[in-house]
Amino acid sequence: MNRLPQPAPEHTPISSSRDVEFPGTITLTVDATDTQRGIFRVREVIPVPASGPMTLLYPKWLPGYHAPQSPIAFLAGLELMAGEKRLKWRRDEVEVYAFHIDVPEGVESIEVTFQFVSPTSPAQGRIAVTAEMLNLQWNALLLYPAGFFSRRILVAAGVELPEGWGYGCALEGSTAEGRVTRFKPVALDVLVDSPVFAGRHYRCIDLEDGGRVRLNLVADRADLLEATPEQIAPHRELVLQADKLFGPRPFDHYDFLVALSNELGTIGCEHHRSTEIKTAADYFTSWQGNAPNRDVMAHEYTHAWNGKFRRGADSWTPTFDRPIRNSLMWVYEGMTQYWGNILSTRSGLWTFDQALESLALTAAIFENRAGRRWRSMSDTTRDPIIASRAPQPWLSWQRSEDYYSEGQLMWLDVDTRIRELSGDTRSLDMFATRFFGTAIDGNFATSTYDFDEIVRTLDSVASFDWAAFLREKLEGPGSDPALAGMERGGYRLVYRKVPSAFGLDADRLFNVLSLLFSIGLNVGSDGRVREVLWESPAFDAGVTAGAQIIAVNGRAYTADELKQAVVHAESGSPIELVIKSGARVRTTALRYHDGLRHPYLEPVPGTRQRLDEIYAPK
Repeated sequence: MNRLPQPAPEHTPISSSRDVEFPGTITLTVDATDTQRGIFRVREVIPVPASGPMTLLYPKWLPGYHAPQSPIAFLAGLELMAGEKRLKWRRDEVEVYAFHIDVPEGVESIEVTFQFVSPTSPAQGRIAVTAEMLNLQWNALLLYPAGFFSRRILVAAGVELPEGWGYGCALEGSTAEGRVTRFKPVALDVLVDSPVFAGRHYRCIDLEDGGRVRLNLVADRADLLEATPEQIAPHRELVLQADKLFGPRPFDHYDFLVALSNELGTIGCEHHRSTEIKTAADYFTSWQGNAPNRDVMAHEYTHAWNGKFRRGADSWTPTFDRPIRNSLMWVYEGMTQYWGNILSTRSGLWTFDQALESLALTAAIFENRAGRRWRSMSDTTRDPIIASRAPQPWLSWQRSEDYYSEGQLMWLDVDTRIRELSGDTRSLDMFATRFFGTAIDGNFATSTYDFDEIVRTLDSVASFDWAAFLREKLEGPGSDPALAGMERGGYRLVYRKVPSAFGLDADRLFNVLSLLFSIGLNVGSDGRVREVLWESPAFDAGVTAGAQIIAVNGRAYTADELKQAVVHAESGSPIELVIKSGARVRTTALRYHDGLRHPYLEPVPGTRQRLDEIYAPK
């Protein structure tokens, strides 16, 4: 018998947040000693403003992630107690990050306990705990009362770490309560912005006198912490070069939190007074080959000014339940990508040749990015929400957060254009000083901006129709490969038969054979295809990402066999691949005869090499 649909349960609305003080201080204690199973055990005591309905929220929209990526799926075992009475909780039918309870009369506080069961396999999510280290993010380990701005809720947080472990964290005023390290109370937004890196093998290095900027290192093994003075020197210089570029520091102190690990999950996330970075375990011990990993230091440090201090108005919210919008990510991330590469070079983390080789790879990607024909760069600012940074089947056609690297090329265009307009007396450095130099030294409050302020500041440096220029670059899909700034900088993109040293290091670090600009493939060491370039020879032959190359011209697959096939094809030899996709095995031929192609930049004779000037230390 057909039945009429039943009405949905009544939805309990979430209280609107107000800029009023939450009465009392939340006490949060995290037991992080179970590193064998990666389980964090959480206990909170939350004051109760009044009896009756109350809503607790799990932080959802996190600055730095640009999307609702808080890992609520790993919250388990939730229990709420009012004295000896267990309280029933109900998850909101629409907003799954909200939990509704009814507080009995006479109750002054409730106790909340749960576990955060962090992933034990990369297939489940990012690994945050290993036997040797952990990455504690407070946003994953608390619930907070709805109805208040985050800055008006005070939290006294503490953590119990395995015995003998060291830690780095931007929080201050730590005291010992037995085995629990207790920090002085801070506002909820400050707490969430202050993660912890802890480990059995820990080292802290002051990057300037007085320890105002510190490099906190945790490692898989003790010997991996053995950085030489020559390797630490460019990290210290990074701090100096950023001061010269941006001006006053929008923080009272700053902690680089860096994991040297092959086991901890990848992360690079900015905060007002710290940054979380996971890099190669041999970052120091194999220094020469790790150049492609070293720019992340400058990128994340730049975010202290660009992204944390100055932030697009629609990317700032007063609570973690209000949506973040990303329309100005081409400033937040694109300009940071630009300054990150420049500061890497000015500080000595990169050589000038490495900077050019990195820029050549970026330029080649966008010269060959077919998706620019149909999709604007500004539309990719929605990608953190649309795709949640999941792998794409056709990256070069779909595009994915291209506001980072295409944004970098756009800001190079702006920089060289300012230099040309001003007779090389001004540059984007002047914009940086004017735009970010309004910080009050030691104050880490956020100052928002909009499109018009960007235009006004650019116009104050060099008069030009910047609004029309930026809108054309941001909103209009087209075939322009976005290389005008590089060429105005005195260099042009060329392709050669031999990969650059930087390109070889990148391939080794990411465990890939890059033939993207010849046959249109990136292939893992196991022969599995990582990426296929849209409309490339591999695309035309029906090769897809995820397929396995079993054989090349009748011989079992190796990287060298595939490279040699591409080389010999230049004289007319075939490139015949045996491909396995799922349960299907087939043979396909690639029509290609132009040999290996690897990107480089070469100076344009008779032009001013402005790139040399841009990358030179201040």
